[in-house]
Amino acid sequence: MVKETGYYDILGVKPQANADEIKKAYRKLALKYHPDKNPNEGEKFKLISQAYEVLSDPKKRDLYDQGGEQAIKEGGIGGGGFSAPMDIFDMFFGGGSRMHREKRGKDVVHQLSVSLGDLYNGVTRKLALQKNVICEKCEGRGGKKGAVEKCSTCKGRGIQVHIQQLGPGMVQQIQTMCSECQGQGERINPKDKCKVCNGKKVNREKKILEVHIDKGMKDGQRITFHGEGDQEPGLESGDVIIVLDQQDHAVFRRQEDNLIMKLDIELVEALCGFKRTIQTLDNRVLIITSHPGEVVKHGSLKSVFNEGMPIYRDPFQKGNLIIQFMVNFPNKFWLPASKLPLLESLLPPREEMSMMTDDMEEVELTEYTPNDRRYGNSSEAYEEDGPRGGVQCQTS
Repeated sequence: MVKETGYYDILGVKPQANADEIKKAYRKLALKYHPDKNPNEGEKFKLISQAYEVLSDPKKRDLYDQGGEQAIKEGGIGGGGFSAPMDIFDMFFGGGSRMHREKRGKDVVHQLSVSLGDLYNGVTRKLALQKNVICEKCEGRGGKKGAVEKCSTCKGRGIQVHIQQLGPGMVQQIQTMCSECQGQGERINPKDKCKVCNGKKVNREKKILEVHIDKGMKDGQRITFHGEGDQEPGLESGDVIIVLDQQDHAVFRRQEDNLIMKLDIELVEALCGFKRTIQTLDNRVLIITSHPGEVVKHGSLKSVFNEGMPIYRDPFQKGNLIIQFMVNFPNKFWLPASKLPLLESLLPPREEMSMMTDDMEEVELTEYTPNDRRYGNSSEAYEEDGPRGGVQCQTS
């Protein structure tokens, strides 16, 4: 018979849970309430770790089941006390404890819109952002030297934890922000607060960053400004990360290091040759030529070597420019019927139709309309076999 279930309740498992279920519950809660992720959940994490240390050890668990938490406190653990919560966490999740890891602020990510021309030519853009900077007046203390005191109500944790007995062996833990220090974990006498930052330790300032976009950079590429994130006393500043967001171009589409474009040409150009100009992203003019007799088919692809995107960090090398030709055919009746035989004599011969037979049907071609739902004479054919409205039931 289990005397108390408090530790089981903390982990959210039943007293009959096996070792694997206890371990799984602990891992889930430890990840959720670890101080690195939730700095204000230190007390909750400590309770979780204590419960797991007891219930994961068969001897300690048996002692707890028989005598409850009091039996553990009276020396059942062998006088060693509880292990540090971080040590238990690190045993399962790896890495050193938080005090041995470098304390660092959060990174700030900004999206920067760029044109395809910016990525082709390279450009420097200025980005204005607001960031927290440690107050120079109080040097990040928030007030005069010695004026900052640890909150006596929450003992510097910024939270208060209340344990409420719900019944025999059942407790409820309630965690609230400390009302005395408003979750800061410390107090400053109002008259001693820094007049510049008003006790906040940091001031909001405008920062201008020069973002150098190199030739050949790509959509989604990141540019990192190390240590340019918000400043906070006792923490290393995080990074500002700029993510490039390429906008669509009216003419060119990028495919890796190649540029792809569509070029409309007339039927006469497709059959008899042409010279066309193309303006590049760096405002040069290319002349492309199709010689007479080189037939350009509709949708065909041709390329211009070394006229694509510059290669990142090797800008003198480029991809290729790929051109897809779209042939514009004349409108109907563009040529008088009397001249069609002359045109036909100049073109390759057409394929003649085989002899017509009695089992062939001649139909009419019309312009296709996607929403056209006409069904010809199918409804009339149906009316010969039955009524338009379908089968009707006999009524009495």
